[in-house]
Amino acid sequence: MRSLLALVALTSVASAAPPNVVLIFADDLGYADLGCYGAKGWTTPHLDSIAKAGVRFTDFHTSQPVCSASRTSLLTGCYANRLGIHGALGPKAAHGIADSETTLGELFKSKGYVTGMVGKWHLGHRERFLPPKHGFDSYLGLPYSNDMWPHHPEKVQFPPLPLIDGTKVVNADVTADFQPKLTTLYTERAVQFITENKAKPFFLYLAHSMPHVPLFVSDKFKGKSEQGLYGDVIQEIDWGVGEILATLKKHGLEENTLVIFTSDNGPWLSYGNHAGTKGQLREGKGSVWEGGVRVPCVAKWPGKIPAGGVQTEPLMTIDVFPTLAKLIGADLPKLPIDGKEAWPLFACEKGAKCPQAAYWHYYGTNELQAVRSGKWKLILPHTCRMIEDRKPGADGKPAGYKQVKIEKPMLFDLDKDVGETTDVAAANPDALAMMQTHADAARAELGDSLTKAVGKGVREPGRVAEGK
Repeated sequence: MRSLLALVALTSVASAAPPNVVLIFADDLGYADLGCYGAKGWTTPHLDSIAKAGVRFTDFHTSQPVCSASRTSLLTGCYANRLGIHGALGPKAAHGIADSETTLGELFKSKGYVTGMVGKWHLGHRERFLPPKHGFDSYLGLPYSNDMWPHHPEKVQFPPLPLIDGTKVVNADVTADFQPKLTTLYTERAVQFITENKAKPFFLYLAHSMPHVPLFVSDKFKGKSEQGLYGDVIQEIDWGVGEILATLKKHGLEENTLVIFTSDNGPWLSYGNHAGTKGQLREGKGSVWEGGVRVPCVAKWPGKIPAGGVQTEPLMTIDVFPTLAKLIGADLPKLPIDGKEAWPLFACEKGAKCPQAAYWHYYGTNELQAVRSGKWKLILPHTCRMIEDRKPGADGKPAGYKQVKIEKPMLFDLDKDVGETTDVAAANPDALAMMQTHADAARAELGDSLTKAVGKGVREPGRVAEGK
């Protein structure tokens, strides 16, 4: 009966006018960095208003705790390692998103939407990998992270950082004088896109470069938070969200626009006061502990998502793609994807459950490091970086991590222990065996470099010749 009611509700949504969709992705934003998640030292009234008018997820995850892999999963509905993309692609990378893959831009284009992308792309910086080649009518932003520039504090050698409009470089050297303009520039371009396309169905993907280090903020927000620079940056991002919400309202688009806000991974804790907050979670970016992969997510669509909803069921970015496909009546790609439609969770339907039997967390060069199913979290043997008992850096200078070797599988009951403090594997042999079965399924499908398993479902990324 529940599935029938869910089908009727979804059919009703899909039969209405196709919704506009605004998807906003922050960079390195911690789980506890929004006011509605308990942030201290800064305020986020506009982001909090999305949660108040819609739904706040408490158990929302990215597939991997790192830039390119996380974004690949959001934009394709696939585990990034299925597509041959790992880690964070840099200026020397000769690979990126393959032409055969379908992005959210192409999904929306298939239904006649106007599509725009603003901000950090990070699925390959060569021209054939850029947004206009993968379903987006317009693009303005950086091809990769804003710390991939000559001034990296750890003395990593990078070329000048380019700003790209369409497929053309319009600023060959984004300097420290320009970075404070990024959040405002992105916001203005997003507002322009909505204004110019208000009479058509549109999809806008805005991926902020901040609060990834190096942190920069415009003069209008400098010194405005209690916390300092990091808080100032968050408040400017919140202002930008407010500008987008106001633009939707101004043009009468609010009632038929789905707005989703989330983050690519957890906070980069080694940067101390230039990093976000993880709340009660363990560790942060670069680890598959909850602080690295559990992120804030709020969404609203008046009349379709009930106001003030709190969704406690697990969900992952891979599920966004098929959910949006269902909402706009688009066919799924011919190539297999990993996500599953999850509108009942967004709509907070009574009894709605996570659509997946298990989620897989890979990191590094195709290392299966963790598996999640229901309340259970399995941490598999691997070597991970940890900051929890070290003094973090400060003011833009990172501290060093320590490398910790996980010698045996560890099992955590996240309903009782969200901070992953107590391994309960010995006391729950049946649960441990079940989770190991899920791990075996992951290895069979996507491989695992730690166990030398070769996955049957891995596809090749796009590639170009070096220097092209």
